[in-house]
Amino acid sequence: MLTGRRLVFIGGDARMLEVIAQVTELDASAVLIGFDKVTRSFPDTVHGELSESVLGDADAIVLPIAGMEDDGRVESKFSDETIMLTDTHFSWMRPGAIVFTGIARPALEDRAAAHGLRLVKLMELDEVAILNSIPTAEGAIALAMQHTDITIHGSTTAVLGFGRCGQTLARTLSGMGAKVRVVARQEAHLARIREMALAAYPLSRLVEAVADADIVFNTIPHHVLSAAVLAAMRKDCVIIDIASKPGGTDFRYAERRGMKAILAPSLPGLVAPKTAGRIIAASLSRILAEAT
Repeated sequence: MLTGRRLVFIGGDARMLEVIAQVTELDASAVLIGFDKVTRSFPDTVHGELSESVLGDADAIVLPIAGMEDDGRVESKFSDETIMLTDTHFSWMRPGAIVFTGIARPALEDRAAAHGLRLVKLMELDEVAILNSIPTAEGAIALAMQHTDITIHGSTTAVLGFGRCGQTLARTLSGMGAKVRVVARQEAHLARIREMALAAYPLSRLVEAVADADIVFNTIPHHVLSAAVLAAMRKDCVIIDIASKPGGTDFRYAERRGMKAILAPSLPGLVAPKTAGRIIAASLSRILAEAT
């Protein structure tokens, strides 16, 4: 239970609504900032503004999965107002308070450290990221099905990266009957790919892996699908890039060449916000309950 815990939610998308529902069900109270368009009601919640009293009383601040931009902007899908967090706002937070975020850019890292705040990056926790890979994979495959005129079954498909999302994607695609090639850097990952009876390609053989692919899923947050690589690929190949912004694809060149390349970060918040929200809420609640 979270009885007596005071949370402040600042911005976010539909996933945050489920998090709010879950923590208030556990008897926490919450102040909602940037949720003025939300009509859903929650017990023991109020809409508020960024103020010293609101932030100073909080046991935890909950930011969106995308966190805070380096200029202080925080995105909210439920408000037309621009939310800006300054260093002053962080100075109002009680030292030792928890700041939950999905990812953290340098400015958020620096401000949390400067003011003695405990920064929890939820998307770096295995318990969140592994489960979150399920709606991510389902959403990516749904996008591929929407933008191709072939079935996944029998398609030649390349998955770039073998992290949490890459593993779930490769396994799911294989189960659907795709001919799956997986590009990875680590030898241990290449061995695991072979153990799964999939085609393993080291990063040095990237062009070979994608040259004749029908669909390419990129999970690597680096510029791997460069213009040179894209030039070696089929023009009718569909690219679904689920790496964090700005992705790992040269989208300008892909468009110029007439290729369909789609940047699709934060898929769980689009295709399965309730499931994704419950995954986040479970870990957030556990960490709050264990905090002294």
